[in-house]
Amino acid sequence: MNPTDDNMNELLPLPDSFDNKEKLYYSIGETAKMFNLPVSTLRYWENEFDMIKPRKNKKGDRFFSKNDISIIRTIHYLTKVKGFTLKGAKDALKTNFVQEAENAAIIESLTRIKEMLLQIRDNL
Repeated sequence: MNPTDDNMNELLPLPDSFDNKEKLYYSIGETAKMFNLPVSTLRYWENEFDMIKPRKNKKGDRFFSKNDISIIRTIHYLTKVKGFTLKGAKDALKTNFVQEAENAAIIESLTRIKEMLLQIRDNL
């Protein structure tokens, strides 16, 4: 399935690091902070992965949609968590995008739960 299809927003869960789930677009700085990445990495990924298509204003500032952020989360999962190269991540996204996006969402949820449990343990 091509991640630019109209129904992709239904298939991709959004990262829980959104401050305001009603916001339509996020700046590159906000997006980089969500994933603890440098802004330059997001600009590079935009060039490497044609499915990331942020809007740009007249000044050239990038604004990422919820779908872009879901794709970035999946790329982040593949490259930073699973250790894929960029070529490996591209291949994985081409062959099984929806499954990889779901895996990224599950890992993110489990990580949050683990952090919460560790905080509870530390407070006992």
